[in-house]
Amino acid sequence: MDGRSKGFVHSFNRAGGYGFVVPLGSEEQIWFSAEDIEGEDRALSEGQQVSFVLVLGDGRFEAKELRA
Repeated sequence: MDGRSKGFVHSFNRAGGYGFVVPLGSEEQIWFSAEDIEGEDRALSEGQQVSFVLVLGDGRFEAKELRA
């Protein structure tokens, strides 16, 4: 186990470079930056399943190292 969580992309603002994921079994939206999407495209679609590492950022949880 590498400490990764799974969830779905709730929304992704390509122009703004950020989005929100919802972990499986939760309704809480977790913020992420496009810079934290792994791979060349750095874009995700709403409803897409992803895995990520949950970290405590500036007073909030953030999703890092997102993988489709």
